[in-house]
Amino acid sequence: MPPRLILWVCLIAIVWLGCGQTGGAGTAPLWQVVLVAGDNAQPVFDNAVDALAGWLVERGVPSSDIHRLSASPALRDPSVEPASAERVLQRIAALRTRPGAGCLVFITSHGQRGEGIWLAHSGEYLRPAVLAQALSIGCSAAPTVVILSSCYSGAFTAGVMRAENRIILTAARADRPSFGCQANRTYTVFDECLLAALPRAPTWRAVYAHSLRCVQAREKQLQVLPSQPQASFGAAVRDLAIR
Repeated sequence: MPPRLILWVCLIAIVWLGCGQTGGAGTAPLWQVVLVAGDNAQPVFDNAVDALAGWLVERGVPSSDIHRLSASPALRDPSVEPASAERVLQRIAALRTRPGAGCLVFITSHGQRGEGIWLAHSGEYLRPAVLAQALSIGCSAAPTVVILSSCYSGAFTAGVMRAENRIILTAARADRPSFGCQANRTYTVFDECLLAALPRAPTWRAVYAHSLRCVQAREKQLQVLPSQPQASFGAAVRDLAIR
């Protein structure tokens, strides 16, 4: 992690740490949201961010509480921020969760085994340790859902990323690729399944179950090595509702 990022995160920690509120495991919090399209080599990543943002707004999340970052912000909505590693971490660490609110972070991009999630705007990989630190600062003890859609993203379900108030969903196992990054697709396989699951699932555990079955069916049709999406459910949020 570059020295200036370490300094910045530490300064934010002094200001914000401890601001989050823990909600009931079975109740749906109001969401503070960060959505990240980490690469612009294919349109699938921005498409997924656009679709998820639209879904959240339709269900009552104020657009002012949805922060969008992209590898190509200049070509899109001027309110979309550049998806550099520094800006992504700043945006997550600066979240302020009100009582009864929770954090929702969605990052979709390419990934590299042993490196993390690719952020093309700054030419860096986002790694589990720095993401966990930013989440702890911005979300504190508030119910937190982190969705990471990339190859090898299962590495984010272990170690420092785990917390009692945190749900983590990933597109693949730590040693497996995920699929669907072709330019002629609207979404990646995992993102397509996730977006289809959200309107029908009452809890995030159900979202994972629906998405897993969908991915397995799609990959069987493609005749590829199963990506095996992973999940981690903290003890305080095992039955966290979506709505």
